[in-house]
Amino acid sequence: MFINNLNPIAFEIFSIKIHWYSLAYIFGIIFGWIYCKKKLINDQKLLNLFDNLINYLIFGIIIGGRLGYVIIYNLEYFLKNFIEIFMIWEGGMSFHGGLIGIIVSTYFFSKKNNVNTYIFLDLIALVAPIGIFLGRISNFINSELYGRETDVLWAVKFSKIDNIYRHPSQIYEAILEGIVLFIVLNYLNNKYSFKKPGIISSIFLILYSFFRIIIEFFREPDSQIGYLFFNLTMGQLISIIFLFFGIFLYLSKKNEN
Repeated sequence: MFINNLNPIAFEIFSIKIHWYSLAYIFGIIFGWIYCKKKLINDQKLLNLFDNLINYLIFGIIIGGRLGYVIIYNLEYFLKNFIEIFMIWEGGMSFHGGLIGIIVSTYFFSKKNNVNTYIFLDLIALVAPIGIFLGRISNFINSELYGRETDVLWAVKFSKIDNIYRHPSQIYEAILEGIVLFIVLNYLNNKYSFKKPGIISSIFLILYSFFRIIIEFFREPDSQIGYLFFNLTMGQLISIIFLFFGIFLYLSKKNEN
């Protein structure tokens, strides 16, 4: 068993505190950008466009992720503490909100440049697990999004929270939604070289949603929300919606001529 009393602050520069959470976003974007450029090395047009798309994606991730968390998970609190909406360095981002932000920003960028939106979305889906992995590791360091009580050998006590040993659900997510998802998507992309834009995006939605639904059974629900219908969490309910959307997208794209 492990006791987590890790410091959420990575380092300080002139009294400015740099959090692991912020570094996860920064390096997730950088590593994803580098990987995508390698994938586009033989298509100079898309390569040039992707450099410009990055700016859209950064805004989409930050705005979508923050608004998703505010609206879905803690609206009542932020209506009373409006200024805290802008304090993203304190944590509080919704993956699904960030995903919607990415989809919307990519759609408008693609339409502006007359490119099939799914070409970029498939590319982003391939590298998204990198950011997810780093984000979940920072969640673990921050002692947030922790798991339910357990007595398994690898249980973790988050000393900043309480004295209960819990599932390290952040690590479960880092492994499944990060490492496993990255390997599977890139294997499928390299093996079959999908020529139907949208297929990789749909598989990403299906697998991520499936992994998230399963892991949420080991994760403590948000205290301000608790359990909802059929004792499911908000994360599970939203993931179910995205799962069905992913299945619909896969079937529609697979049957396209």
